[in-house]
Amino acid sequence: MQVGFSPVADDLYREIILDHYRHPRHRGRVDPADAVVEADNPLCGDQIDLSVRFDGDQLAEIAFDGTGCSISQAACSMLCDAVSGRSREQALDVAQRFRAMLVEDGSPNDLGDLEALQGVRAYPVRVKCATLPCNALLQALDPGEDAQ
Repeated sequence: MQVGFSPVADDLYREIILDHYRHPRHRGRVDPADAVVEADNPLCGDQIDLSVRFDGDQLAEIAFDGTGCSISQAACSMLCDAVSGRSREQALDVAQRFRAMLVEDGSPNDLGDLEALQGVRAYPVRVKCATLPCNALLQALDPGEDAQ
């Protein structure tokens, strides 16, 4: 599947991804945390620990630690940026729209820096790298989700 980007957009998106990989936002751990989710992708070795703290319904603090490819680590940084300070419902909406953009060929629809990852869907094996932090965030937002 070929994603139709102009060379200028492709270069811009590549720079955004590299910037988040080289200078990750929200790297670290939240302590104390209301939820900590460990997620990994054994196929390529990506591993993240996502920790969050809520203030009522607001995502007051979010951080990640881990190792992996530039896609997984940049996606963590971008996703943490996108949901920090938002309500649980708003964070859930961002995560669901991000996942839809990657796995359902959905429209980015105002996802900020996360839109730079839309080209990943042209490489199915890399989609798992990009969605790893999304899956961890969804579990942190709804810890009972895995129990079902």
